[in-house]
Amino acid sequence: MNLVEQVTEQVRTEIEQGILKAKADGRFDFAEMPAFIVEVPKDKSHGDFATNAAMLLTKQAKMKPRDIAQAIVDSLNKESKLIEKVEIAGPGFINFYLSQNWLYDILPVVEAQDTAYGSVDIGKGEKVQVEFVSANPTGLLHMGNARGGALGDSLANLLKMAGYDVTKEFYINDAGNQIVNLGLSLEARYRQLLGETGCEIPENGYHGQDIIDTAQRIVDAVGDSYLQLPEAERQEKMIATALDEKIAAIKSGLAAFGVEYDVWFSETTLHESGAVKEVVDLLTEKGMTYEKDGAIWLKTTDFGEEKDEVLIRSNGIPTYFAADIAYHKNKFDRGFKRVINIWGADHHGHVARMKRSMDAIGYNGDDLTVLLMQLVRLYQNGEVVRMSKRTGQYVTLQELIEDVGKDAARYFFIMRNPDSHLDFDLDLAVRQDSENPVYYVQYAHARICTLLKNLAAEGYAVKAAADVDLSLLSSETEIALIKELARYGEAVRLAAQNYDPSHINRYLVELSAAFHRFYNACRIKGEEENVLYARLKLADTTRAVLHNAMTLIGCTAPEKM
Repeated sequence: MNLVEQVTEQVRTEIEQGILKAKADGRFDFAEMPAFIVEVPKDKSHGDFATNAAMLLTKQAKMKPRDIAQAIVDSLNKESKLIEKVEIAGPGFINFYLSQNWLYDILPVVEAQDTAYGSVDIGKGEKVQVEFVSANPTGLLHMGNARGGALGDSLANLLKMAGYDVTKEFYINDAGNQIVNLGLSLEARYRQLLGETGCEIPENGYHGQDIIDTAQRIVDAVGDSYLQLPEAERQEKMIATALDEKIAAIKSGLAAFGVEYDVWFSETTLHESGAVKEVVDLLTEKGMTYEKDGAIWLKTTDFGEEKDEVLIRSNGIPTYFAADIAYHKNKFDRGFKRVINIWGADHHGHVARMKRSMDAIGYNGDDLTVLLMQLVRLYQNGEVVRMSKRTGQYVTLQELIEDVGKDAARYFFIMRNPDSHLDFDLDLAVRQDSENPVYYVQYAHARICTLLKNLAAEGYAVKAAADVDLSLLSSETEIALIKELARYGEAVRLAAQNYDPSHINRYLVELSAAFHRFYNACRIKGEEENVLYARLKLADTTRAVLHNAMTLIGCTAPEKM
């Protein structure tokens, strides 16, 4: 339990004791202590903590919530060293303003916990899998993949910070129609490069330069020798070459984006192992399938869907849906208690039937969480960028990194909740001023590093917290900055609980703003030594938390800019 959680529990105990005293004094009556919350208000003017206890007692006490709130406030321990002031707000919220003394424990805690500061243990070691990006290995990584990569990787980091045992996984769609079309496209390009005519790429094939490049490398390696092979074997070899290249490029592109995976899972293995047939047989045993027109159908209308879905086509080939059910069964078979998928918004219709399919095979479908990402629109010079000026095709992740850098790309992709549309301003992402949030945050970190370096050169190195009189940090901006440092664990908890890393982005901006206000209001160099060392410690603690939070979302914390 971190310090803020400890203080929260102390406040909770004070409230419970106040409620019980009010009951004992006959101010109101109730049968059961309500499950009230103690939280940090969004509006900082509403105190350090707030509770809804009074409103939850209304039914039992048969009183107005403000009257209950007043009774609770009157019954609180007046000798408490923790609570300095209490106010009743709105319909019956109780706001608590704490004494400053507890805040001075924050800096030693950050010092002691280092990179672990801010961690919470809501996960209790629970095994969680986060599957994200999982792009078709037939093309290049695009903006949707980029947003999914930033979101999935940051979320996985957050869940680890929140006490979960996290596995990051990429599902390789190396089976199905797209792979058949890949083989046909490669076949056509291979023959064209050897001078044959009449070799047309299928309408649903792949027409990009990358396919031509792969076919050329095959020609360079084997010449026309593949023409002597049976068509199926020839395409199989070319597909294998292309997939090796594509998957290597995907791995390299995501690594450049700061994204590494624990598991790369091949769809083909599900078919080769018999897992797809096994799950279809299981659904059949449970009476969830039927045969029609030579195909095997899943009774998805039993799940509330408008129509049933095909599992095995009339030609005996499983559908993508059948493979997906087998894959999700495999996830739960591996012992994951929570499975999180990050999909594009166009998969909305797939969510409910996948959850209910898990119910049908004996798992709890609600243990599957699907985060749907809305579209990304790129803007430059106030206009939507629809395609790359360099290639004439869609803008790739690689191009974006080259244009704005990894840090700006990752930061911007998680600035909004995943279910919100994202307008990515390319001009803003490269601006070097306070309007650019990632620059603003990184500049705060670099500013502190420069300050520490310059003062160290003059003989004023940062001291251990135990050797500093932290009570000297008493001005409004100093206290405000310490409160922001204390809030980091709460930001991590909220981000992890809501599966929304944007909480960390907002926290970083607010912490940076608090530091800049402190820096502008409180002189450090030239101040009396005891004050100097106290403020220097506060600055260094801020640097540490900025570094931790930026690392959490996959951004670097530069020491100079």
